[in-house]
Amino acid sequence: MSLLEVEGLSKSYPSADGSQSIFSNLDLTLSRGEVLMLLGPSGSGKSSLLSLLAGLEAPDEGSISILGTQITALDEPARTAFRRQHIGVIYQFFNLIPTLTALENVLLPLSLNGRLSESDRAEQQFVLLGMGDKRDCFPEQLSGGEQQRVAICRALVHRPDLLLADEPTGSLDNDTADKVLELMLQQVRQQQQTLVMVTHSEHLTAHADRVFKLHRGVLEQVDR
Repeated sequence: MSLLEVEGLSKSYPSADGSQSIFSNLDLTLSRGEVLMLLGPSGSGKSSLLSLLAGLEAPDEGSISILGTQITALDEPARTAFRRQHIGVIYQFFNLIPTLTALENVLLPLSLNGRLSESDRAEQQFVLLGMGDKRDCFPEQLSGGEQQRVAICRALVHRPDLLLADEPTGSLDNDTADKVLELMLQQVRQQQQTLVMVTHSEHLTAHADRVFKLHRGVLEQVDR
């Protein structure tokens, strides 16, 4: 069984001219453990696609199934519950909670799922990502790169089946970006997780099993 199945997905947004179609009749299938990287110009709909896959938005048409559950058929509370258990999201702009420390932000998915007994994993990830001395800092006390590493830890800590990453290394220098991506992929491979990652860095696509480009509403596989 495929981990992710997307069929006939269409999405548009209101515009000055009425509505603007982002993509139409989009299909995609991913297996467990597969790493897909998504390229495309700004405004092509890459982030919108991730939001739909995460169940944060609803499509105009089409269906999205994850682990055999059609999330597009669920109401919002059920989608939220499913996302907490099975999906990890790394946002481009971190989305950390300012009133929580770095460690408390990372522990949030475990807390929401009643799995705080696994909190040692959060501590281990902080050390691996070079953040061991930042655990008690609040987001405003961290640099952009440090906040991004906290966001990555938070998305990984509950070992989601599907990991969605929107430019996860965009706030990091090249050396740190390569190190963080290596650590991410190490866990993804070990846990047989499926990763969909948006990136503008074509050199990072060497780590992917498949590469797609989203342009003018069309999702095309890139030959390598």
